[in-house]
Amino acid sequence: MNIFRRRLLNSLALALASPALALAQTPAAGAPIRIALIEGLSGAFGNTGEAVYRNLIWAIERVNARGGVKLPGGSRPLALQRYDSKGQIEEALSALRSAIDDGIHFVVQGNSSAVAAALIDAINKHNEREPARRVLFLNYSAVDPILTNEKCSYWHFRFDAHADMRMAALMEVIRDDKAVRSVYLIGQDYSFGQAVLREARRQLGAQRPDMKIVGDELHPVGRVKDFLPYAAKIQASGAQAVITGNWGNDLTLLIKAAREVGYEGRFYTFYGNALGAPAAIGDAGIGRVVAVADWLPNVPGAQSESFYRAFRARFPNPDDDYVHLRMQLLVEALAQAIEKSGSATNVAAVAAQLEKAAVSLSGQSGRMRAADHQFQQPLVVGVMDRQGAPGVKFDVEGSGYGFRVIRQINPARPNCRPAVAWCARPDAFGPVATGHRRRDVRMRSPGRLRRWACPCIPV
Repeated sequence: MNIFRRRLLNSLALALASPALALAQTPAAGAPIRIALIEGLSGAFGNTGEAVYRNLIWAIERVNARGGVKLPGGSRPLALQRYDSKGQIEEALSALRSAIDDGIHFVVQGNSSAVAAALIDAINKHNEREPARRVLFLNYSAVDPILTNEKCSYWHFRFDAHADMRMAALMEVIRDDKAVRSVYLIGQDYSFGQAVLREARRQLGAQRPDMKIVGDELHPVGRVKDFLPYAAKIQASGAQAVITGNWGNDLTLLIKAAREVGYEGRFYTFYGNALGAPAAIGDAGIGRVVAVADWLPNVPGAQSESFYRAFRARFPNPDDDYVHLRMQLLVEALAQAIEKSGSATNVAAVAAQLEKAAVSLSGQSGRMRAADHQFQQPLVVGVMDRQGAPGVKFDVEGSGYGFRVIRQINPARPNCRPAVAWCARPDAFGPVATGHRRRDVRMRSPGRLRRWACPCIPV
């Protein structure tokens, strides 16, 4: 099938079947500015992909309700176009090629750091080969630190705190939890899971040298159906706590198995606040399951409460209760950058404005750090408790359990580590940055790209 025919059929199918485009077309006028969601929308982690879709659609509805993106030729709505990667790298790369063929300039993805790394490499190559069809990659959840360090790219912007930053937030609680003196590390066996465990070992050594690591284990991603053998090892180790970056079903099934074997220790998690985890552990998680996030429903304040109530009104099904404020800020930042650049097709100009993005919504503010394209925003740590307990006005997913905020962390942190890599940017955007540690890099295309230094990374 030739490209023109496939584009036509794809457009017709989307117009008939896709709520994303239908929602995006009113009340703003003009052709939609399409955003490609490349994500696992089926398979083991399909529920997490659908949760992302709901968040992004809601954010897009908000932009379009106020008239869309204002450009010199008139306002234009945003529209979200779905591409199911099935959580696989090759499928994601194929989806990227389809999105480019469909004339899309903005790509969003996040539910796999391995997929994100592959997309960064592919987009770097594509943008160098075809500058007239450049693509910008906005990352909402892929948090392997390498993506804004060694793989730092001018065309990639991350809107979630990376794994080291999340671990540092958890460590502020672990450091003060003197009752816990032994810990079991378990994670998914791919770049992100490996990064979480590596950073846990490093930060424990620095901040809790008295804590004994009694287990350190990786497991296949999305393929383990029975976590009982892993839970049994955790129980037998005598660990008083578990640290894990597991997400999706890999977290829910792990916590279910831990409950079944009678494990009573604490879980320090990156994503234990939703997607079935609270309901899976029940009362056994009260005071024991800790989660770090950019925002939680029980963050104090009228603006935060209003934001959460609005999401639940839009998606009243308890199974759909998984909201990310950072994804709302991502869409706001993109709309802002397109407006300030004056173009929805000059991707380099949009990227230059996105580097300067500073956005606020419902009491949450964030800004893009230009040097490495790592979004800076507050983080919170919450502990699981029964709904109705002090500080737990809202539960999650109708489970009867919610998370009480026990720590709020400002992004302006004094301690950071040196940059480890340089990033590539077009010549048009100024001279090489100075003032950071740098190393020689032989350029592939002299004159077309310059190298610039990534900054220190808060830990």
